[in-house]
Amino acid sequence: MAAKKDDSTPEGPRCLIVDDHAVVRRGLRDILQDEFPGVRVGEAREALDLIWGKDWDVVILDISMPGRGGLEVLKTVRRNSPALPVLVLSVHPEELYAVRVLKAGAAGYITKDKAPVALARAVRRVLSGRKYISEELAEALAIGLEKTPGQRHQALSDREYEVMRMIASGETVSEIGVHLSLSVKTISTYRRRILDKMDMRTNAELTHYAVRHGLVD
Repeated sequence: MAAKKDDSTPEGPRCLIVDDHAVVRRGLRDILQDEFPGVRVGEAREALDLIWGKDWDVVILDISMPGRGGLEVLKTVRRNSPALPVLVLSVHPEELYAVRVLKAGAAGYITKDKAPVALARAVRRVLSGRKYISEELAEALAIGLEKTPGQRHQALSDREYEVMRMIASGETVSEIGVHLSLSVKTISTYRRRILDKMDMRTNAELTHYAVRHGLVD
């Protein structure tokens, strides 16, 4: 008697999506389910509890999370689970954040507008143990654009860089504090450090610099 054919769906990768927007999470889930038969998808607005609670094959993390922020979450994951690949998703163009998140240990960087066509390819690549970056970013890195002279913002820490961009976008100290779940005093301290490191005195100087270097959307 011929053996019975096994029609069961093989188990797919275990993917955790961390984004504070339900619509975005749903869209990413749909992409993964279309591309990976048997995929198991978790969703979270805040990552750390779910990351430690289960074995994941890849984490898809929004960089613009409220509170601690995606970069802080990324660094925590890298310290505690260095083998777990984190694929960073962002509304920000690659030139604003990609190099920073890759240096912080991300396995790849995708902008949200490219996710429908790039997400599955990126997940496959990081699951194979490799890094994912777009062809455009690879070309920029190859010719060293990230080392262009005169870019004083490269001296800023990741949090200072985040605050600097918010100031340059016109947000007040109070608004930034609410967004990052930090006190006005703490944001004011960051502002002072940023101005000192960049040898500037006013928000107007900071804004002019950020616009000139394409650091604001």
